[in-house]
Amino acid sequence: MKTLLFTAVAAATLLPAAAMAQEDSGSTRRIEPYVGVMAGVHNYDNETSKEGIPPVGYKGRMVEGVAGVNYNVAGPLVLGVEGTVSKGVSGDIDWEYGAAGRVGVKAGKDSMFFGKVGYQWTNFDALGKDSRDYHGMTYGAGLELSPADLGSSAERSNVRLRVQADTTGNFHSIRPMAGVVVKY
Repeated sequence: MKTLLFTAVAAATLLPAAAMAQEDSGSTRRIEPYVGVMAGVHNYDNETSKEGIPPVGYKGRMVEGVAGVNYNVAGPLVLGVEGTVSKGVSGDIDWEYGAAGRVGVKAGKDSMFFGKVGYQWTNFDALGKDSRDYHGMTYGAGLELSPADLGSSAERSNVRLRVQADTTGNFHSIRPMAGVVVKY
């Protein structure tokens, strides 16, 4: 899975030239790499999960880097993949990383509603320095808002405000996040 995360980050850094060339061609089908920074909290419930996370209600504030690639399929439909790396800044979580596939629907000039499914690893500070990583499926949904749809005079913008909520396993956690993503 680390290979998949590395591949997503590499794709997001190597594809801007291809994306810009597609913008010039006027194609509605195009590749859009993006990177972003987000922040939020991750709260686990007090139940034992399939992933084996102890039932003590771990929680923590986090900062996250995200990198991905979207492909505009047809009309408003968008497919994509992304990788994330998060660092706990307070609380019980040391770090998290994962990869997910996304399906989105464009709204307005350049905004998008999306859902995602993937896999995530979590390491807890509260369990000690060399504790094991807990891992499992992650699900989420969110919205990316473009300044073009928020009253800006720009027809399109490369910057989007992103808000999302994710969960781990069988809905044993809630992870609201907000931040900024920049597409190429």
